Amino acid sequence: MSAAMFDLSGRLAVVTGARRGIGLAIATALAAAGADIIAVSAQLEPEGSEVARRVRAKGRRCDVRAVDFARREAVAALAAELTTQQRPIDILVNNAGTIARAPAAEHSDEDWDHVLAVDLTAQFILAREVGRAMLARRAGKIIFTASLLSFQGGITVPGYAAAKSGIAGLTKALANEWAVHGVNVNAIVPGYIATDNNRALREDPQRNAAIVDRIPAGRWGTPADLGGVAVFLASPASNYVHGTLIPVDGGWLGR
Repeated sequence: MSAAMFDLSGRLAVVTGARRGIGLAIATALAAAGADIIAVSAQLEPEGSEVARRVRAKGRRCDVRAVDFARREAVAALAAELTTQQRPIDILVNNAGTIARAPAAEHSDEDWDHVLAVDLTAQFILAREVGRAMLARRAGKIIFTASLLSFQGGITVPGYAAAKSGIAGLTKALANEWAVHGVNVNAIVPGYIATDNNRALREDPQRNAAIVDRIPAGRWGTPADLGGVAVFLASPASNYVHGTLIPVDGGWLGR
């Protein structure tokens, strides 16, 4: 297979949750493959952001947007901007997310609503609006960030588990409708990836040991481990891949 199958030169990618962690790594990988980036995150700095620095170091353009994904009107405004600009969006990476930890019996309505708004509702709104423009062009790539909890229930994260299970279903639902129109919808399923969201787990000796012992690869993943899969799903190499959830989990789900 030619390396040109993975070339993203001339493509424009939107990456949400791009300020740090997985989103930052995916934006960097797409830029290295040739894509220009619109980086979006709730607290993304207008100047001097790490994602802008990394993308521009690859010789690619990077525009940044700060958007609160818990506010539906803010997400709608972002979608309107993205779909009315002169240059169309070729790739949408729906990665922004949040998590709230509490036993289910103590999980507040506020936490539930916030997690579902950020992790599921905002994802659907952006996919629907950007996807509509892709359908009109009969071309486009949408990539969701799912989770191991798209397959498992987890502990003390009921809102997150529900949202990520929803992402798995949404990925398949959109693919069922849009594949015939040339729009690919797929999801990456990160395993235990070392990010700020799970710092408490990694710093707990007992929990950390239990997790690592359960991973066949014997280590936590890094955000960079997701870059190759993101480039594949964004590139022509995945043109016949639809509705798939690809685990990047060190073998966790196969255990």
